[in-house]
Amino acid sequence: VQLAESGGGLVQAGGSLRLSCAASGPTSGLTFGSFAMGWFRQTPGKEREFVAAISWSGDYTNYAESVKGRFTVSRDNAMNTVYLQMGSLKPEDTAAYYCAASFKLIPTMSRDYTYWGQGTQVTVSP
Repeated sequence: VQLAESGGGLVQAGGSLRLSCAASGPTSGLTFGSFAMGWFRQTPGKEREFVAAISWSGDYTNYAESVKGRFTVSRDNAMNTVYLQMGSLKPEDTAAYYCAASFKLIPTMSRDYTYWGQGTQVTVSP
């Protein structure tokens, strides 16, 4: 499974961005809907940090406390795409954002994710 993030960029504090993550590639009988999807972020010198996750059906979601109420994760299984709508952005949200696919329900640990994208940079200016 190949994952490709898009939608990153430079935004002022208080602004919004929507990240997308498109999945492609042969999956030996599996489909995009077989995976829970997660978003993580990372800044230089720091550990990769969980941001949000969504179950394969979209019925369950989980968020880091730091983004609750500001970010929304969603998915469109027909389009093989997961989204991260980010609002009320803060400079501390600046990071490279990664999407990932997991066989577990809605894991928050990076080690529980099997496939990863290359990341997209989000920069929030004061």
